[in-house]
Amino acid sequence: MTTPLRHLPNIISGLRVVLVGPIVWALLNQRFELAIWLFLIAGVSDGVDGFLAKRFGWSSRLGGILDALADKFLLVSTFVCLWWLGVFPGWLVLWILARDLLIVTGGVLYNSRVEKVDPEPSLISKLNTVLQIVLAALGVVHLGLYAMPQWLLSGLMYAVVLTVLFSGAGYVREWSRRAAAGGVEHVKRD
Repeated sequence: MTTPLRHLPNIISGLRVVLVGPIVWALLNQRFELAIWLFLIAGVSDGVDGFLAKRFGWSSRLGGILDALADKFLLVSTFVCLWWLGVFPGWLVLWILARDLLIVTGGVLYNSRVEKVDPEPSLISKLNTVLQIVLAALGVVHLGLYAMPQWLLSGLMYAVVLTVLFSGAGYVREWSRRAAAGGVEHVKRD
């Protein structure tokens, strides 16, 4: 018997996607305290949906995709706003966008040509996401509450770029390896 609560992590992820609009609005209208609170709610909801999915076995393929999309929408939108507001340089946003484009394009191609993709982020990818969340949050705090030391923001920016490179390369390597192994298996079956 399945419980309707098993869909709760997916609903929470969906609500996190909905929060992106108000966060962007708050940032662009210089309502930084509101943006910080909304960003905090989004961050807590990310932890809650992951906890519920793992603790009660309520994870699903849809949930993995929704969770990843919610993270991407939130982070990319926040970084674009923070670039627009002069907090972060454009090159940082381009690196983040390039990695996400690589992952999405690679996932779609892999899914359509090899086999279904089950979203399973690598350890370096998880570290990259954490660093992006911390940097984005500090960028919002920098605008709205307290000026962060430049050395801290710069150090985190370079850590994000480094993990962008390693995680992007890791995805390319892993999908290529799986595609080559899958291609060999398909040939053997034919």
